[in-house]
Amino acid sequence: MALWPRSSRGQAIGALALTAVLALSGCGGGSGSSSTSATTGGGTAAGGAKLVTPGKLTTCTNIPYEPFQFKDASGKVVGFDVDIVDLVAKKLGVQQQIVDIDFAVIKSGAAMATGKCDVAAAGMTITPERKQNITFSEPYFDATQALLAKKGTGAKSLEDVKAKGLKLGAQASTTGLDYVKKQGFDPTEYADSSKELLALQAGQADVIVQDLPVVLTWLKKPEIADKFELIASLDTGEQYGIGLKKNADPVLLKTINDTITQAKADGTYEKIFVKWFGKKPGELS
Repeated sequence: MALWPRSSRGQAIGALALTAVLALSGCGGGSGSSSTSATTGGGTAAGGAKLVTPGKLTTCTNIPYEPFQFKDASGKVVGFDVDIVDLVAKKLGVQQQIVDIDFAVIKSGAAMATGKCDVAAAGMTITPERKQNITFSEPYFDATQALLAKKGTGAKSLEDVKAKGLKLGAQASTTGLDYVKKQGFDPTEYADSSKELLALQAGQADVIVQDLPVVLTWLKKPEIADKFELIASLDTGEQYGIGLKKNADPVLLKTINDTITQAKADGTYEKIFVKWFGKKPGELS
């Protein structure tokens, strides 16, 4: 979210988000709600990692962002990011609990700084701006942006979108939004990926920019593929990272990095990747 994490998620926004979280002092915040609520006090997991809730690795995310995190038919939060963090929780000897919260509060670092969660896994691109307020794990996903358009526009690039005067939409607080703004666009912003897609379907936008894996997941649905098409991929060189508070607990950070490294080495990462994307790492296009 892009958000390689976007949105794909400046300092003024971060300050506002931090103020909001402090005012709420533990409320869900934004448009999100907790699947299980964090409590104060904290605890220590196996290996000495410090956690905000004893026996739980609390993860902040922003739902829906399929296939990274979304609710399945039973209402359970599932996805690629969920499975990756589950590996970390298992290594710590605890269970993952997920808090759904506005992405702006995550990308500002406020969610972690105020103890709302231990980590953030929300398809979040590592950027220099975000690193001012967030400690990132090593990258766990290589991301790129894509343009999804209604069929028949004749557009094949951002240049075509501009030349044809097409209406462009983007998800707020994401690197996709940042990218098109740098290209001279002033897109309509939508709060989350589902609202962005609905805007495209309703004709409020002719084209939207979103992380490629999300677009590819949408296009697996016949009702989307019948009317819309991928017109371009934008190689933005992004990578997703798991976010922690600034000056994070070194034990927790090391555990996350070791888990990612081990999963890539022993084939676990590839299995999870194929499960959610249907292709091996490096084959998405």
